Amino acid sequence: MRYGFYLPTRGHTATPDALETLVTRGEALGFSSVMIADHIVFPAKVESKYPYTADGRFPGQGDALEQLALMAFVAAKTSRLRLVSSVMILPYRNPVFTAKALATIDVLSRGRVTVGVGVGWLREEFEALDAPDFERRGSVSDEYLRIFKLLWTTSPASFAGEFYQFTDVQCLPLPVQKPHPPIWIGGHSRAALRRAARLGDGWHPVGANPAVPLGPDDLRASLDELARLTDAQGRDPKTLTISYKAPVYDTDKPIAGRDRRPFAGSVEQIHEDIDAFGQLGVSELIFDFRSERLDQSLERMERFAKGLGLGAR
Repeated sequence: MRYGFYLPTRGHTATPDALETLVTRGEALGFSSVMIADHIVFPAKVESKYPYTADGRFPGQGDALEQLALMAFVAAKTSRLRLVSSVMILPYRNPVFTAKALATIDVLSRGRVTVGVGVGWLREEFEALDAPDFERRGSVSDEYLRIFKLLWTTSPASFAGEFYQFTDVQCLPLPVQKPHPPIWIGGHSRAALRRAARLGDGWHPVGANPAVPLGPDDLRASLDELARLTDAQGRDPKTLTISYKAPVYDTDKPIAGRDRRPFAGSVEQIHEDIDAFGQLGVSELIFDFRSERLDQSLERMERFAKGLGLGAR
């Protein structure tokens, strides 16, 4: 099992010094990857329903560091951590520019980029960015993924799609990773599973979702469905990486009975959950240590790494 952690993109710990401290300490503690989220602008009034809270309200305050720039910053401050866009909202950016930016970060990080992608939920942000039609965002996203793969593997390249076209362009240098940086598909809707089966190198669902929980039984059913869909595409389901975004709760005391959620309770209970999810096919678990205080974020990270027995370097 590999382990990753969320990086703050807003608030008091989203400063150059704090971010550098978090990623260098996470790398030293033995974490494998860091998750970097994506927002560009926040309309002052948001009516879209946020899919990851029970009441549908977005918890942010309207600030966020830009994802690609932050990935490049983290690349310069680390040497081993994988840099995961988690997730990149595909329709927000020009696909040719995005393919080039990701390839550049992959080259400069010596092959450490993982491209986690999603289709987005914030209609008002789509409109502010003059992005493609919100209602067509799934089809747009599929086309942009095909553009990424083409530009990362072929030069010169031409493409004629429904939403974007170009002829005989060279987009060099190509990424270090071959055939290209791995693409993880976010979300756990059926559409997301179909996208992972067709176009993904991995599946990257949010498990800590009070609106639509993805516990062990639901995860098992989704993985069975993903395997069927992937096999129908003529692809081997075993080649897909399963990376699960898990929460981290108070580990000071055990929680018994039906009220206990996965990864809650004592260190021993969390170990049992890790083993159970590993048996389901999860190979990477992502935990959330973020706080508005740097010392508290570091304490959470270090306590968890010690409980897991990760090897500090």
